[in-house]
Amino acid sequence: MSEISRASIELFVGTMNDGGTAMWILFSLNLLLWYGLGVRQYILKRWTFHHVRRLVQLHETQGTQRKAKELLDKAIVDALAAAREARKLGLKPRHHIMDALSPHFRSINTYSVLVKTIVVVAPLIGLLGTVDGMIEAFDALQTSAMFAQGASISGGISKALFTTELGLVVAVPGLIIGRSLDQKADRFALEFDQVADILSTKEDRDEI
Repeated sequence: MSEISRASIELFVGTMNDGGTAMWILFSLNLLLWYGLGVRQYILKRWTFHHVRRLVQLHETQGTQRKAKELLDKAIVDALAAAREARKLGLKPRHHIMDALSPHFRSINTYSVLVKTIVVVAPLIGLLGTVDGMIEAFDALQTSAMFAQGASISGGISKALFTTELGLVVAVPGLIIGRSLDQKADRFALEFDQVADILSTKEDRDEI
């Protein structure tokens, strides 16, 4: 390990230790947050811009020759299979189709609760770290320990406030990106409902 890398690690660890336990908790939450956001972004990524009805037609005409590239494609494949099974059993297709789509409804909400929880909790932990740091700073001032060490009260408060800043740094991007991903998830949910409506209506027309 080079001297620069070792110095960087020591600086990072020293900064985290200065902020206390709250800093390490916020750092861990930040890693979890970006992991959750990354997984959600991958799941909710659109690979095609065809509208739902066109995608259903493509899968019906091309069958297994058309590869299921994304979440909506896979949902259509499962919905078509459920519609065929319902036709064989002589049942209404709507319930079968929705049962087939239920795993996809769950997948679009993967890590949604985790992201929202971290966005709410991170500022509170940052504030808790600041309060703890302020208590230590004023205790040191009361015992004159800070003056004996040549430090100032402003320096102690500055370190204490750093945890609040870090809590906001964790929460704000998570809030913005998480809201954007929630909108994508809502769009997928609407498209899943459209798939079910299209196939159910088609089956009803075929029966007539």
